[in-house]
Amino acid sequence: MQVELLYHTPDPERAIATAARLCYAPVGAAELMETMPEERMRSVLSTILASGHLSTLEHASYTFAVDGVSRALTHQLVRHRIASFNQQSQRYVKFSDGLECVKPPTVAADAQAEAVFDRAIEAAVAAYRQLLDAGIPAEDARYLLPNAAESKIVITMNVRELLHFFSLRCCNRAQWEIRDMAHRMLELARPTAPFIFADAGAPCVRGACPEGKMSCGNPYPQVRRG
Repeated sequence: MQVELLYHTPDPERAIATAARLCYAPVGAAELMETMPEERMRSVLSTILASGHLSTLEHASYTFAVDGVSRALTHQLVRHRIASFNQQSQRYVKFSDGLECVKPPTVAADAQAEAVFDRAIEAAVAAYRQLLDAGIPAEDARYLLPNAAESKIVITMNVRELLHFFSLRCCNRAQWEIRDMAHRMLELARPTAPFIFADAGAPCVRGACPEGKMSCGNPYPQVRRG
């Protein structure tokens, strides 16, 4: 898996604080953006995060490029509806020269399970190629491709949705592959807005686990704002 931060709103914390402060300021956003002291900016951010008035977080966004993830992951990912996605198409991209697949660690750790997995993938890919050779359009032959098939996707989320995404997908109860991706995305986002993302991640980073009886029982270490 490769995760790259392609782009983000310049100075996202200042942009968010400016949007929040504008509601109560006699001057315009451009002036606030230029003149707001760093200490005041952090005070505004602290207030909106603590109060739950998070609409201003939607004024900053992040775009990630993710390669080498499975279709099983991307089917989960697109459930996050307040986001934009563009994914490598199995309709237009033919995999006649080979198909890379993601193998779950539990499968790779068991020789017998791995052999079963590999045979199934090989059979599916062989059948896919046979359909292509027979003149079947790729958009129809792709019905044979497995969830393990590697894919590429570009993801854009605003900060409000990104925090929600991290809360759900950094949790130990999230599926292993999307959890790995979420942690990598957070590692890239945090340095660009260290105050906003200081305690981003699973809910147990900030307090009690909300999962109740479904809790993993192994909370992440507490993180405090700097």
